[in-house]
Amino acid sequence: QVLMVESGGGLVQAGASLRLSCVASGPIFANFAAAWFRQVPGKGREFVAGVSRDGVNTDYAEAAKGRFSISRDNAKNTVYLQMNNLRADDTAVYYCALHRRQGLPSRYTVDYYGWGQGTQVTVSS
Repeated sequence: QVLMVESGGGLVQAGASLRLSCVASGPIFANFAAAWFRQVPGKGREFVAGVSRDGVNTDYAEAAKGRFSISRDNAKNTVYLQMNNLRADDTAVYYCALHRRQGLPSRYTVDYYGWGQGTQVTVSS
């Protein structure tokens, strides 16, 4: 059983940066891809970025390309999301999760588990 605990969110102005962290419980973190998703009220959870188990392969949603960077430190059971040049439409609750199967990250919530409580990111314009 794995549970992810997200942190690092906050209230910032447009153009600012934030670094989100997600710590995973359990010893299997390093064996699986991980991803960040986000959700706003009334909408489904959407993919933001994913990273392979070794950190070599990454994938980004179009809205995140060029501004966000995902990375992981398997020694610390932690995955990060560096967010630069934040915009008002980045406002959401951000979640991380672990992929159910070994392989590259996917963009579908059904492929992930271990969802935490999320961390709120609010960007004022």
